[in-house]
Amino acid sequence: MATACQPPEGAAVTSPPSYQQADLRRDTSALQALGITGVQARVTTASGRDLVAATGVAVAGTNRPVPHDGYFRIASTGKALMATVILQLADEGQLSLDDMVDRWMPGVIDGNGNDGRKITVRQLLQNTSGLHDDLPGFDTPQQYYQHRYDTYTPEQIVARAMKHHPDFQPGTGWSYSNTGYVVLGMIVEKATSRPWQEEVESRILKPLGMNHTYLPGTTSTLRRPHADGYQVFTSGERTNVTEQIVPDLGGYVSTTADVNRFFRGLLGGKLLSEARMAEMRDTVPVAKQLEAIWPGGSYGLGLVNRPLTCGGSYWSHEGGEAGYITLNGATDDGSRTVTVSMTTSFNDFDKTLRQHKAASDLVDHALCDTSSNRQGK
Repeated sequence: MATACQPPEGAAVTSPPSYQQADLRRDTSALQALGITGVQARVTTASGRDLVAATGVAVAGTNRPVPHDGYFRIASTGKALMATVILQLADEGQLSLDDMVDRWMPGVIDGNGNDGRKITVRQLLQNTSGLHDDLPGFDTPQQYYQHRYDTYTPEQIVARAMKHHPDFQPGTGWSYSNTGYVVLGMIVEKATSRPWQEEVESRILKPLGMNHTYLPGTTSTLRRPHADGYQVFTSGERTNVTEQIVPDLGGYVSTTADVNRFFRGLLGGKLLSEARMAEMRDTVPVAKQLEAIWPGGSYGLGLVNRPLTCGGSYWSHEGGEAGYITLNGATDDGSRTVTVSMTTSFNDFDKTLRQHKAASDLVDHALCDTSSNRQGK
């Protein structure tokens, strides 16, 4: 007979999860304390149960709470979506990762030492192409108000990069290149004869039930509910930058639940074959300037690998755009995922570094799920 302190014979003995709601609130509050207007975070556990927390305010100067299921711009997290589509097309034989860019887009990468005959699709995916980044952005509030409704075609964005020499010869270094992923979108359209956004929707969003992920196009506002996004410029002035038109690949809007759903599906084997998943996870070291943001990080094909303090590593792809900063992470099999969205970005590297460190700590605590994390050690 079992006693009150002993489970019945043969029963599974389980311990309570170490990372709980109070821990998530603690970690989101630590982010808010850095001067971030609003924070929302979601941890999806192996059982499918969610821990959700939100701190701060949705609109500066009000008491309006940050919605737990609010929309936000995921920015470069969208690169993982693009990479998944490319790898699916490779699996189907519609393209090869070793194709040169010029096979699909002849003459587009040309001039100032740039040569599409020497850059492969794989190098675009892994940020080893050497293509320089020259994306439009805002350094002052005045620039934001003057240019927030500007639009750019993929060709225009690539043309901006062609005004610069490559950062290095293809395959000889690593540098983060948004331009490279714009070129990948152009290749998807050539290979499928469909807009790349339609490929993302039919191949990823619909199969995974990501019903709250969308591209706003030329709509400058977000669906409700959402917290507003803010940028603190070098002058120290905090500006509401929510309303703007973001170039398409960086413009995806989503929720913490949908982002977790994506990484859970991707790493859980629902989107790619084992062979393609292995290629996606084949990483190279990132450049030194990103080591400060991603300590110990390495980059695969649209996926970032980062070490966990409890051993092992996790997979992610963060993003930052229009006042929204997103960090996320998933265990190797996608069984445990976490996404944190912050509604303030800084034009100050030290503040940005502290923000990323605190958000990375949240991801680490949630994925390690150890009792030491509960104690804040």
